Amino acid sequence: MKGGVFVAGTGTDVGKTYVAALLMRYYREKGLRTGYFKAALSGAERRADGSLLPGDAHIACRAGGLSDPPESFVPYIFEEAVSPHLAARRAGRSIRREVVAEAFARTAGRFDWLVAEGSGGLACPLSDDPAAPLTLIDVIALTGLPLLLVADAGLGTLNHTVLSVEYAAARGLPVRGVILNRYDDTDFLHRDNRDMIPRLTGLPVLACVGEGQASLTLADE
Repeated sequence: MKGGVFVAGTGTDVGKTYVAALLMRYYREKGLRTGYFKAALSGAERRADGSLLPGDAHIACRAGGLSDPPESFVPYIFEEAVSPHLAARRAGRSIRREVVAEAFARTAGRFDWLVAEGSGGLACPLSDDPAAPLTLIDVIALTGLPLLLVADAGLGTLNHTVLSVEYAAARGLPVRGVILNRYDDTDFLHRDNRDMIPRLTGLPVLACVGEGQASLTLADE
């Protein structure tokens, strides 16, 4: 693997999967064999045959032109739409760091580039086992991929983004930049958030993604 990015959000429902899918398409169009990885997914759909379809992975893989079953890129899949640690506990399972690491290494070995996607915000717990705790930021660290933060363009994003950047820095993880999702350039609040994020965090806004946008370009590439 030549490299990749880790797409994480400042919180839940900021549009990580939508942005990850656009990035899959972006890198594929640059001529890179691009793969996808997500350590744990909750809220999967139940197929007619009883198996679970990881919807986020399905969307991203389709955008990246991958023919592999989407579940092959997600080592832990749960039906209940709750935090992964709780979904795992209620399913009688436990999310293990070594399993995530092995699955990541296996996927990374097949592609030139990897788009990894997180679950919820950076502090999202994947395992609450006192003997083996695991949060999303631990997963980001074990992948070694540069972090892209997806933030909603609307009200409240300045606080959420600053706190996420500060938390990542406290854990020794630099953030490459921010992608604003659901951005509307005619909205003065969205424009101000775009301008204020670099001032408050020292990080660039690498892309502004509007509703229904079919492609993106990262400003630092």
